[in-house]
Amino acid sequence: MTLRTTFLFLLLPAVTVSLTAATPKKTSPKSKRAVKSAARPTAFTASTRTAAKPRPKRKTARRYYNPYSTPTFAISGADDNVDGEDLLVRRAAMEALGPYNGSVVVADPATGRILTVVNQKLALTGAFTPCSTIKLISGLAGLMEGYIERDTYLRLNRRESMNLTVALARSNNLFFQKVGASLGFEKVRYYAHMFGLGEKSGLNIEGEVDGVFPNQPPKDVPFPFMCSHGSGIEMTPLQLTAITSSFANGGTLYYLQYPRTEEEIESFVPRVKRRLEVDHWLPEMKPGMLGSTEFGSGRRAGYDNTNEPVYGKTGTCSDGRTHLGWFTSFNEVGNRKLVVTVLLTGGSPINGPVASGIAGQVYKTLSSEQYFAQQHSLSPATLVNAQ
Repeated sequence: MTLRTTFLFLLLPAVTVSLTAATPKKTSPKSKRAVKSAARPTAFTASTRTAAKPRPKRKTARRYYNPYSTPTFAISGADDNVDGEDLLVRRAAMEALGPYNGSVVVADPATGRILTVVNQKLALTGAFTPCSTIKLISGLAGLMEGYIERDTYLRLNRRESMNLTVALARSNNLFFQKVGASLGFEKVRYYAHMFGLGEKSGLNIEGEVDGVFPNQPPKDVPFPFMCSHGSGIEMTPLQLTAITSSFANGGTLYYLQYPRTEEEIESFVPRVKRRLEVDHWLPEMKPGMLGSTEFGSGRRAGYDNTNEPVYGKTGTCSDGRTHLGWFTSFNEVGNRKLVVTVLLTGGSPINGPVASGIAGQVYKTLSSEQYFAQQHSLSPATLVNAQ
């Protein structure tokens, strides 16, 4: 054996061992799949796909708390008895109210006769917080007691002062709270009863309720809120109609009458509940009521006819779980006037400006029908003082 052969022979075992170690072991099909899976690039693994495109989370509907339980929309007036009503006025009121849940009362302020009541159940049996419509009484009381004049500016805060006209037009709460605080509860109560709050406004109207005016200041809210928001007071649409009628006719508070038969209509006689010595101060209130429909909170009631102005007052607030929208008003077309009072009940979409738009539509419709050009008057000799 040569030296070269000997050297190769000595290296042979080492080479054999090395070749044996490099030979792969036989694996089961399952193991092959595992190896194959492990050999995949990381970008294609299932876990990587999940991370790259996460599953969208299931959206859950948000729940909002609704503080109001009264529906905003309803078929109002469907169950009314229309006997004795002025059907032209009723049609105008029904069309203007449309799908809203509410009531419309239209009356002749020269006689106290009710011409129509849409949704009679609500108007006759429902008494609600008057909201800002109470400012009509608060403002007039402030004038009559000498606390303010029409051009008196009250300081509301460091930067703002306001007079009665603008305060009525824009329905400013702080202005009337200051007026009420200066008057005190007893004087406010006196004027409220003078205008008929807390008592029936109609004469023998079946189902009418009295409303409420408390004997003491409300305990749950500061007293001035009674003069700006009507807190603690309950008023019916009929009572507000009677009050507004006295503003329209110069200070006569009539019993509202609701003739239902042809005989009652023919024998109708206006009846005076009381005569109010307010004719000197009413002209001081009217610019604010006109301002409401021209540039203030009731401007939806105005329409493009400067010869037929509308004077009004809005009211917006909550009464329990009902949101309220009030608007009471009267127009002037020559010697012909009508009082239109709107009360809306429902949820947050309801407010005084919406109610003012309904009243404005009533006036507009009747004007287009030439209603105010007709004669609908009674002789003053027929007036009867019921007291």
